[in-house]
Amino acid sequence: MASYATDELKRVAERACSWAKKHGADAAEALVQGGAELSVKVRMGEPELVQEASSRALGLRVFRERRTALTYTSDLSDAALEKFVAESVELAKLAEPDELNELPPHDQLATAVPDLELWDDEALSIDAKAAIERCKKGEAAARGFSPKVTNSEGATYSRVVGASAFASSDGFAGGFRGTYQSLVVEPICDDADGKKRNGFWWTADRYLSKLEDAEEVGREAARRTVAKLGAEKIATGQLPVVFDPESGRALLRLLFSVISGGAIYRKSSYLLDREGTSVASKLVTIVDDPLIARGPGSRPYDGDGLASRKNTVVEAGVLKTYLLDVYSARKLGRQSNGCAGRGVGGAPHVTTSNFILQNGTTPAAEIVSSIDRGLYVTDMMGFGFNAVTGDFSRGAGGFLIENGKLGRAVTEITVSANFNDLLHDIDAVGDDLDLRSSTACPTFRVAKMMIAGK
Repeated sequence: MASYATDELKRVAERACSWAKKHGADAAEALVQGGAELSVKVRMGEPELVQEASSRALGLRVFRERRTALTYTSDLSDAALEKFVAESVELAKLAEPDELNELPPHDQLATAVPDLELWDDEALSIDAKAAIERCKKGEAAARGFSPKVTNSEGATYSRVVGASAFASSDGFAGGFRGTYQSLVVEPICDDADGKKRNGFWWTADRYLSKLEDAEEVGREAARRTVAKLGAEKIATGQLPVVFDPESGRALLRLLFSVISGGAIYRKSSYLLDREGTSVASKLVTIVDDPLIARGPGSRPYDGDGLASRKNTVVEAGVLKTYLLDVYSARKLGRQSNGCAGRGVGGAPHVTTSNFILQNGTTPAAEIVSSIDRGLYVTDMMGFGFNAVTGDFSRGAGGFLIENGKLGRAVTEITVSANFNDLLHDIDAVGDDLDLRSSTACPTFRVAKMMIAGK
C-alpha cells in the first residue's frame, strides 16, 4: 500500500522543503497526505451509491522576508514538484509581510512520533460488496422493526484510510497513518398528521471489530424514529433540560468557538480575560486530549509540528487555558499548547483533537428519573449563538420528562439561555461517555433553561 507508506511521504515533504530553501525561501514546511475513501449507500434494499476515490497531495508553506505563500499540488513527480516549489517561493514575494510569519522555534518541535494505534489492517478487508451487505442488513433491520417504519433515507457505510507526513526546513519530519469507518441508518415514519418523522443511529470506530452489529444499528435507528411519532410543541416556560450525548456535542462545539486562540486575539469571545475564573459548574471538566490510543481525533503532533499534549481546558468549572496554535499564541504573547490543525490546502489554524466533557458519576437513567417535569433533548438544529455576549438559542427536539420518565415526543421548540449561565447550571453529569466522534460528552442536565413552544 504505497499510498499509506509514511516513510515515502516524509521523503516527499523533506524534498519540498529542501527545494524551497534552494530557490530562495528563508524557511518552509510541507504537508503530504495520501489515502482512499469508500462510500456506499443502500436505500430501500437497493444500492444507490458506490464511490471509491484515492488521492495524494502536498501542501506547502514558504517564508521569505516575513512574507508567506500557501500552495498545494497533486503532482508529486520530481520535476513537477521542484517547479511548483520554485513558483511558490516567487509567489511569497508578492504577499504582505507579517512580523509573526516564521516557523515555530526549533526547540518546540516534536522530537518523537508516538504510536497511538490509529491504524487497523482489518479495515481494508471491507470492499464495496461487503459494505453493501452491511448497509442492507442495517436498513432491513430498521424497516422490519415496526410497521410504522414506512420509508428510508437509506444506510451508508463510509471508510477513510490514509497516511500523513509533515516536514519543515528546521529539521522536523514525522508521519502517521490512520483508519476510520462508520455505518449510519436513517429510517422514516409517517405520522398521523401526514408529517414525515426521520431519525438515525450510527456506529463508528478506527477499528472495524469495534463497530456495532449492523442489525443492532438498524433496530436502534428505528426505535428512535418510531419514538418521535406524535411529536408536538409544549407550553412555553422554564424547565430543567437534559442533553443526551448526541445533542450535547453541539454545545461543546460552541464552547470551543469561544476558547480558540483566534477568537481571543480578535476579542470575539465572552470568555476573554476569564482564565482562572469560574466559567461552569464544578461538575464540569473538559479536556482536549490528542494522545488517547485509538481516539478518533488523536494525533502524535499538531499542524505546526509541535508535540501533541493533553490540555485541561476547564477543571472543576475553572477555565484553565485557551487552545492555541503558534500564530494565535504569538498574537497573544504566549506559547502554543499544540492545538494546530491543517489541511493540505490551508494554513495552520486552532482546532481540537479529542474534545471531551469528562464522565461524571451519575448513571444517565438516574439523571432523568430524578426530574418531575423537564425536557430531554435529542436533536439540535439551526444557529443562534452570540460568541461575544454568550447568548444562546437553538431549535430542539426530544421528549418531555414527566414523573421521572420519558413521555411524549416534543418538536418545534427553542431552548435558550446565556451560555455562561447554562454551563454554571449544569447540576448532573452522566457516566455514559463514548468516543465515536472526536467531540464527545456524556448525558448532562442543566437545572433551568427557557423553552419557547406554544
